Amino acid sequence: MTDDWRQAKRPVSAVLAGPYGHPFHPILVTVPIGAWLASVVFDIGSHLVDDPGFLARGAQWLIAIGVLGALAAATVGFLDLFAIPTGTPAFRIGLVHMSLNLAVTVAFALDFWWRAAGTDPDAAVAGGPLALSLAAVVVLAVSGYLGGKLAYHYGVRVADERTQATGFRR
Repeated sequence: MTDDWRQAKRPVSAVLAGPYGHPFHPILVTVPIGAWLASVVFDIGSHLVDDPGFLARGAQWLIAIGVLGALAAATVGFLDLFAIPTGTPAFRIGLVHMSLNLAVTVAFALDFWWRAAGTDPDAAVAGGPLALSLAAVVVLAVSGYLGGKLAYHYGVRVADERTQATGFRR
C-alpha cells in the first residue's frame, strides 16, 4: 500500500470528520439529497392537488433544510478532501465533486430566494423554480456518482482490505 493511499484513508481530524473507516460525510449527505429530492416531488405534486400551496410551502422548507444540511456535509467533506494527496486522480475528482456540490447548493439557495421573493404562497410552484430544481438535481446526481467513485473505486476514507477482511473471519 502506498503512502498516498494510506493518507486518503485517514481522517484529517477524527473528531470532526469521523474515525478511520467510518467518515461522517456519507451520512450527512443524505440530508440535503433527501430534502432536495423530496422538494422536487412536492413541486410536481403541487401541480396535481387541490391545495397546491401546502406542497409548495413544504418544498420551500425542504429546500432550506437541504441547504443547511449541505453546509454541514460540505464542511466535513472539505476535511476529507484534505486527506487526499494533491496531484492524484482522486484529488481531481474530489475537486470536481466539491465544485458541483457547491454549485447545486447555490442553485437551491437561489431557488429558495426566488420562491420567497415572488410567488403566490397558495399557488403551485412556478415553472422557473421547478426547472431550476430539476437542473440542480441532475447536477447533484452527477456529483453523487463522483462521490461514489471516490469511496468505492478509490477507497477514500474507506478502511483498507485487511481491516475489512476481519468482518469475514469465523
